[in-house]
Amino acid sequence: MRVMAELQKADRVLIRKAASRIPPGVGKALSVVEEAAESTKLWCGAAVVMAAVGGWRGRTAAGAGLASMALAQLVSNGLCKQLADRDRPPKEWIPHDEVHDRPDSSSFPSGHTAAAAAFTAAVAPTWPVAGALCAVPAAAVALERVQSGAHYPSDVVTGAAIGLASAWLVRRSPRLLLRRAL
Repeated sequence: MRVMAELQKADRVLIRKAASRIPPGVGKALSVVEEAAESTKLWCGAAVVMAAVGGWRGRTAAGAGLASMALAQLVSNGLCKQLADRDRPPKEWIPHDEVHDRPDSSSFPSGHTAAAAAFTAAVAPTWPVAGALCAVPAAAVALERVQSGAHYPSDVVTGAAIGLASAWLVRRSPRLLLRRAL
C-alpha cells in the first residue's frame, strides 16, 4: 500500500506542475496534436504517407506501425480499461478549462499514449528518420494527456509501456513463429 500512496502523491504533484507550468500557447499546440491523434487519425495518416513515399521500407514501417498500434489499442482500451476502473484526475487539480473536455472512460491506461508509442517504436527500426519524426508528436500526445487532466502520469507511463511491448511483439512475431514452426 505504501507504494500506491507514493505513486498517487507523485501523480498529483506531476499533474499540477504540468497543468500549471505549460504556457497557454504550448497547451493549445499540444491539444491540436492530441486532436489529430484522436481515433488514431494521425498515425493512420502517417502510415499512408510512409507507404506512398517510402517504397518497400515505407510500406514495411507503415504495416508494422499499424499492427503494433492495433495491438496496443486492443490491450489498453479493450482489456486494461475494462479491468481497471480508475477515475480521471480530480478537476480541482487542473487550473484551466480543458479539464471539462475529458472522456468518461477509465483513466488507466492512456490509450492515446499506447497507440503513439506503439506506432513510433514499430516504425523506427525499419525507417529511423520516420520514427524520429513520429517521436515528436508521440511525446506531445503523452504530455498533453497529463497537462489536460485526462490522465495521471502513471496512466501515460503504463500506456507507453503497453505501446513499446506491442511494437516489440509485432516486430518479433515473425521470428517467434518461425522458431515455433521449426
